[in-house]
Amino acid sequence: MSRFAPRLLGFSLLCALALPALADTPPANKSATPKELLQQSKPGEWRKPDPNNLLEMRLPQGKVLIELAPDFTPLHADNIRTLVREHYFDGLAIIRVQDNFVTQWGDPEDDDKGDKSKLRSLGKAKKTVPSEYTRPIDAKLPWTALPDGDVYAPEVGFVEGFPAARDKASGQEWLTHCYGAVGVARDVGPETGSGSSLYAIIGQAPRGLDRNLAVAGRVIQGMEFLSAFPRGTGPLGFYEKPEQRTAIASVKLAADMPAKERPNIEVLRTDSATFAALIEAKRNRRDDFYRNPAGKIDLCSINIPVREAKP
Repeated sequence: MSRFAPRLLGFSLLCALALPALADTPPANKSATPKELLQQSKPGEWRKPDPNNLLEMRLPQGKVLIELAPDFTPLHADNIRTLVREHYFDGLAIIRVQDNFVTQWGDPEDDDKGDKSKLRSLGKAKKTVPSEYTRPIDAKLPWTALPDGDVYAPEVGFVEGFPAARDKASGQEWLTHCYGAVGVARDVGPETGSGSSLYAIIGQAPRGLDRNLAVAGRVIQGMEFLSAFPRGTGPLGFYEKPEQRTAIASVKLAADMPAKERPNIEVLRTDSATFAALIEAKRNRRDDFYRNPAGKIDLCSINIPVREAKP
C-alpha cells in the first residue's frame, strides 16, 4: 500500500462526516432555480422562429437548427437563403474543427482563388457580400441590457434572441461571438465572405472576432453534434484527408419544408420577464448547491432556452 494511503483514508472519513452537516445548512435567501423559473414561464414569453430564418442542417449524427439574424446581417441572410435553395450545401462537408474555437463547414474543394469551388456553378447566389460587421442602433427593437459591464464593448445585452453589444458613442451595435454563434468565413479582405462557408463557435467565446467577421445567426439546437467532431490535424484545425470529413446530407429552409415536417420548437423571448429573472437568478444563484453567488455574469454565460413547442 502507498505510504499516502492512510492519510487519504483519514481525510476521506473526515469529509464523509462533514458533508451531512453542510447539506443540512440551508442557503440564505434561497431563490428559484433556472429550471423552476422556466417551469413557471407563461406561453406568451416564448416565440417560434420565423420559418424564413430557420435552417435545418442534416448530419449523420442528427439535425442542427440555425436561426438567421436578418436584422443584423440582411445581405448575408439573403445570400445564405439563396445558397440553401440552390442546394449548395447538400453534399458538402465539415471541413475544419479547431479545439476550443470553431467547427466550420463548406466546400472542401474551395481554394483561395475560388476556381474549384462549387459556388462558381450556382446561379443567383453572390460570390461576395458586404461585410455587415455592425449596424446602426435600432431603438425600436427591445434591448435587454446586462448590468455587469463587458471587456469588449461599452454595453452588452440581448436583442431579438441574440447576444449583442453596442456603443452609443458611435451609434453602432453588433452580434457577438458567444458559444453557438454562426459566423461567415472569409479571406483577408473584409468583403470576401458570402455565406458559402460558415462556422460555429464551439469553445470559449473569441470576442476579439466581434466587428471583424459577420455573425449571420446562431445555433439553437444541435450544438452537441458540432462540438463533438474529432479535431482537425492540419493547421487551424482543417482536416487533411477526405475520410476525416463528415458529409452534410442537406440544408433546408424551414419555410420551404411542408408544415408538418418543419422543426416544432420555441425560444424564450429575451425581452420577457422570465428571461430577466433568469439572468438575475444566474447572477445571484442561491440554492442547495450554490452557497456563494458570483453577483455578476458575462454575456456569453447566458444560454437562451429552447424547447419543443407544445401542441
